[in-house]
Amino acid sequence: MRSFNAQSSLGQGRSSVAVLRSSRRVKLSARTRFPLVCQAQAQQTKSPIKEAGTKNGKAAGNRTGSKGKNNGSAYEGGQDDEGNLGACDVFVTPDGEVTQAMCCDYGFRSGVGRLYQGSTGEVPKNFFALGGDNFAREFKQLRRSFRFNEYKAISEVNPPRNFVERLWGSAQQKGVEALANLDERLEKTPLLEELDPNEMPDEVTDSNGNMTQDCSEVRAALKGLKLSNEDVIAYEHQRKAQEGEVVAPFPIRWTYNFLCFSLDILYKNRPIQRFWVLEVVARMPYFAYISMLHLYESLGWWRAGAELRRVHFAEEWNELHHLQIMESLGGDQMWWDRFLAQHSAIFYFWVLILFYTFAPRMAYVFSELVEHHAADTYKVFTDTNEDLLKSLPPPVCALEYYRGGDLYMFDAFMTTKKEMPRRPACNTLYDVFVNIRDDEGEHVKTMTACADSTIVESLKELHDSPVKPLDGKKENEPVNMDVQQMDDKSSHL
Repeated sequence: MRSFNAQSSLGQGRSSVAVLRSSRRVKLSARTRFPLVCQAQAQQTKSPIKEAGTKNGKAAGNRTGSKGKNNGSAYEGGQDDEGNLGACDVFVTPDGEVTQAMCCDYGFRSGVGRLYQGSTGEVPKNFFALGGDNFAREFKQLRRSFRFNEYKAISEVNPPRNFVERLWGSAQQKGVEALANLDERLEKTPLLEELDPNEMPDEVTDSNGNMTQDCSEVRAALKGLKLSNEDVIAYEHQRKAQEGEVVAPFPIRWTYNFLCFSLDILYKNRPIQRFWVLEVVARMPYFAYISMLHLYESLGWWRAGAELRRVHFAEEWNELHHLQIMESLGGDQMWWDRFLAQHSAIFYFWVLILFYTFAPRMAYVFSELVEHHAADTYKVFTDTNEDLLKSLPPPVCALEYYRGGDLYMFDAFMTTKKEMPRRPACNTLYDVFVNIRDDEGEHVKTMTACADSTIVESLKELHDSPVKPLDGKKENEPVNMDVQQMDDKSSHL
């Protein structure tokens, strides 16, 4: 991971990064100015530039073959033979640190369909226009899923193990073939437009329409990530033995067990897709709780929940960024995954509305169970894939959230007292998943506090004893930099 401090390279000045509107995502051509800046900084600090996948100057990709570890190949792309970056994204933090970001975004909604990628804050079209546009887009992807058999990728990572699975796989294959033949016949009529077999987002293709080398290498590395259901279950049993079991009534426990069972079956050996679906569903509790608290306020029944609404919005904002991270890694590429996740989320929302209507504390118990499961799953995932994850750069959306200039919503979702503000590293994809794991742990604490009504004391303590600023500075205080010099250094961007 190439990371250096722009302040030391560019000098102090009259203005601050705040003038540059907080953090910036920029395009650099490594073979022009970026290596010069890196070399100047390295000469000043007398230390080598930090690279992804290295430790003490040695490749972290060296495999030990330890039990439970994923010993796949580390990603070594994004650089030429001289160690220079390609035309990849870099991220400039408010304190001037520059970090290489993941070159490609594999999300189905990459481009202007997500936060930080354009159209942010834009007023949407009306309900019917949005619905029509989405139907046309998804119908085309549904056709592609049959015509080019996207489902084959699922069967390849989960080969049949017995007669029943072989029978189901055969029936599924015949069904896909039948629908593909029907679509091909209808394509010859005016009813359906012709499909492009090589359709890929512009963000991951070159001028010839082929996937770029860096994108191909990152995608190959991402496909090497592993997650074992058995390891997750074993770790959950271990945690419960140490911390105790969460007490939940039968309807709550049954719903939670059904959710976990469905994820284990449908997303076996597909960890990124599993995480994406999990994050789509994980936002629903906070939508439901905010909706109910708004309703109670509107009816004049209950207005003491305003602070709780703020916390739940910050939690939803946190889960939104988890979701976007998984999208950028390709978790939402398949039509089937999007269909299942989004329809399940709507159903899940109304189930939680029902829970909150009759027993708000039990709704929080359900969320506590789900967040525990998420934290356990990410823990096993990071332990299993540590070396491979450390060789990959972080996505831009992760850098925007964890290293951007406005950390108000990041601090707001954590309701436990801390001596110092939590400012996690975000230099590699491993850091990103560790941060998500720790975020889920914070959600567990908040849901536990809501379930046992200690949330009131927690919020009061945070108000009475605010977190100490870092290094005697005000939190998010801008760093003085010479804007003209900064612009001169990035004039080619």
